[in-house]
Parts: sequence; C-alpha cells; structure tokens
Amino acid sequence: MDTKPENAPKKAKGKGRTPQERQEHMRYNHLMYGRTRTELKLAPKSVDYGASFLKHPKFQALMAAFRKGAASSFEVTANGVATTISTADSQITFGGKELFYSRPLNRYEENLFLNRTTAVRVQESESAVHLVYAVLKSFPEMAAPGLLYLYHKFYLGNESLDSTPTGEGTNLLIGAFTHGKESERQRA
Repeated sequence: MDTKPENAPKKAKGKGRTPQERQEHMRYNHLMYGRTRTELKLAPKSVDYGASFLKHPKFQALMAAFRKGAASSFEVTANGVATTISTADSQITFGGKELFYSRPLNRYEENLFLNRTTAVRVQESESAVHLVYAVLKSFPEMAAPGLLYLYHKFYLGNESLDSTPTGEGTNLLIGAFTHGKESERQRA
C-alpha cells in the first residue's frame, strides 16, 4: 500500500454574475420580498439649508449692511437663472420682492419680519430657501420660529405657510435683534 491515490479532478466552475446582474437581482429581491434584517435601509439625504450662504463673504457683507441700514447687493445663479439679493434701509429683497423687513422696537432693537406672501411665491426656488434659512441662522440672539421646509413648501408648525390662520397678519414675526444704526442724537 505504498501507492497514494491521486487527487480527484476539479470541476470546472461556471461563469459568475456580472455586477449589473447582481444589482438587478438584488433590486428584484427587494421589490418582491423586502430588505433582510442584515441589510440597512438607506438614510435620507439631509440638506443643511443656508450653510452655503452663511460662510460666503458677500452674504456676510449683506447682513452687516442690513444691521446698519445700508445698501448692499449680490447676484445668485441657480439653474441658469440669475437672481439679485439686495438690502436697502430695513428690508432684504429677493429678485426685487421684499422677503424680510424690520421695524423699530426701541432705540437699540428692531423686530424682524418674514413676508409670507413673498415666501410662498419663492418657495420653489432653491436659492430663496437657502436665503431664508441663512438669514434666520445669522441672528443667533433670536429664538428659532420653527420654520420647516418639506416637499417644496414652507411649514410653520403643522400648517403650511400659505394657509394663513385667521386673526394673524400676512407677515411672520421672527424676533428682535440689536441693530448698528447711528442714533440721531449722539451722546456728548
């Protein structure tokens, strides 16, 4: 018994699936049977509205001019459409329409308002949504008004912004901020 048996011949492997075939097979399985316990659901893509504006020097200059009551403007291009964002005196305009404005509260503070009708008109524009959130985030001393943006609409609490409850005006009070305007009477 000195002879050793030879190894059995190997079977020829069949050709495996291509990555496209595997992906199509997985899609079919997910469609028919759902995901397994080990497969994770895809996390929804989160968007940080206003972040692109907050760090930009032109937006920072615009907000500094708004606090001082001066004039400033710049253009934003989104989807091939150029829109002018500007401030003069006590208002911020988006494409020539007043979006935010302020009214004096006392000698040192002003109230900031969001024009509801303009916000509803421009809520489909991505740059307008980023502008609204950037302005709200640029005033850290104000409490957040609870403004949400879902499915291409602004929501205040559970109601959309275009459904104005009875008894309220057409504008939304955001809060009070300290301004940097020069007072008429200088202290001596």
